[in-house]
Amino acid sequence: MLKRLLTLILLLVFGICHANELSLRDYDELQIPAGYFVPIMSLQEFSTAYTEEGELLNFVTTNDIYMFDKNVIPQGTKLKGYIEKKNEPIVGTHAAMKVFINKMYLPDGYEIPIKAYIYTSNDNKIGGGQTEPLTYNRVPHYQRWTMFRAYGVLQCVPGDKRRMGEHVTVSSGANLTMVIVSPINLTHTVIN
Repeated sequence: MLKRLLTLILLLVFGICHANELSLRDYDELQIPAGYFVPIMSLQEFSTAYTEEGELLNFVTTNDIYMFDKNVIPQGTKLKGYIEKKNEPIVGTHAAMKVFINKMYLPDGYEIPIKAYIYTSNDNKIGGGQTEPLTYNRVPHYQRWTMFRAYGVLQCVPGDKRRMGEHVTVSSGANLTMVIVSPINLTHTVIN
C-alpha cells in the first residue's frame, strides 16, 4: 500500500513539473536577423510631389512570416514609417525617395520598434532613374564591306541632352518588399 502511494505521489510531482515546463516554453526570445525580406502592401498613396519628409506612412504585411515553427510576423501586422530622404526631379534624373519603417504593430496591439527600409535594388531608393534623351543623333553604322563597297544603315543614338525628370508615386495597394536592416528581438508572439 505504501509503495502504491509513493508511486502515485511521484507521478503527480513529475506531471506537475512537466506541465510547468510546457507552459514556460513559449517565453524564449526570438531574433529576426538583419537582411530578412518581408512582403508588405501600402495602405495609402504617397509621392515625391506632395508627401513631405517625415510624414507618416502606413503599410500592412501580406503573408505570415515563420521562423522554424513559430509565426513571428502574422499576416495583417501594421507597419508605420516615413520618408527619410526625398530628392526632387532635375534635368536628366527622376525624383527619388527613401522610406524608413520604424514601428510594427502585431494584430493584438503589441508594438515592436524595428529598423527597416522599402527594398529596391537601387540602394533602397524608390525612383531616381535616368530620364529619356531629348534628342537623337543619326550615325552611320556599317555592317559589312563587299568588293570595296560599304553596306550600312543610319542608326539613331541618344544625344547629349536629357528630358526633365518626373515625380515618382507609389499607389495605394502597391505590393512592396521590406528589408530589415537591424535584428528584431521578439519577446512576444501572437498565439492563435
